Amino acid sequence: MASSQLYIVFAILAIVSPAILATDFIVGDDKGWTINVDYQAWTQGKIFYVGDNLVFNYPEGVHNVLRVNGTGFQGCAAPAGTVAFTSGQDVINLATPGKKWYICGVSKHCEVGPQKLFITVMPASYAPSPSPTTSAATTTAVDGTRFGWMIIVVGILGMLI
Repeated sequence: MASSQLYIVFAILAIVSPAILATDFIVGDDKGWTINVDYQAWTQGKIFYVGDNLVFNYPEGVHNVLRVNGTGFQGCAAPAGTVAFTSGQDVINLATPGKKWYICGVSKHCEVGPQKLFITVMPASYAPSPSPTTSAATTTAVDGTRFGWMIIVVGILGMLI
């Protein structure tokens, strides 16, 4: 009986864990996506994983977000046919690992702003996992958004066994 319940819990976790582990990164934090922000400084100390989201907040019509390659990033130019995000609350899912480049295509915002962002996205398999000996309090303090759900699972498993 307990083993079948345990199997169900693990099956559910396998399905929902990528969504639970995902982190939404508000680009520029409270400043948002605008000129005169050092976005490379903003990335310091952040690790981006497949499944995470970048959220670009800005006044609609004032800026946009363009996904470009490294050359487009350096030259502040998007290839012909690049689709601009323009909602003012653009959410971009980081679906694949690797280098990602984003610029604002309005006026000279990229060149002068410099309104551009470069990140490296790590595979989901590189996401850290807590040590089995780590206490719940320590795990939550390290990163509750990524590990807090594990504390709940351990509690549920303890009740089932």
